[in-house]
Amino acid sequence: MRPPRVDEREVEFTAVRAQGAGGQNVNKVSNAAHLRFDIRASSLPDDIKARLLALPDHRITEDGIVVIKAQDHRSLPRNRAEALARLQAMVDAVALPPVQRKATQPTFAAQQRRLQAKARRAQVKALRSAVPRD
Repeated sequence: MRPPRVDEREVEFTAVRAQGAGGQNVNKVSNAAHLRFDIRASSLPDDIKARLLALPDHRITEDGIVVIKAQDHRSLPRNRAEALARLQAMVDAVALPPVQRKATQPTFAAQQRRLQAKARRAQVKALRSAVPRD
């Protein structure tokens, strides 16, 4: 099963100025992409929405809006593409439901090996104690 694709029409992009070093280009041009994606209003399946909202990610606000800022590249289109790729990576990460653990019991032989190992270890430690004097 392929994870659902994020519809670009549901994503809001804003061009902002990038932070950090970069000379005149950074100071004059708004090349950083600021992405906003409302999880609750999106067309994603409900189970994926729930898992996205449950993520402990600082990029997701309390209102369920994903905010991603991409500013690694010098051009706005490349920063937009990177922000969208990061959002898609978040969706891909929660697309498959977590596998439920099935409780099992150790076999009888495994229990016996564990008890024998504990007995050996106890004997090693007992032999380290001081020898009683007569």
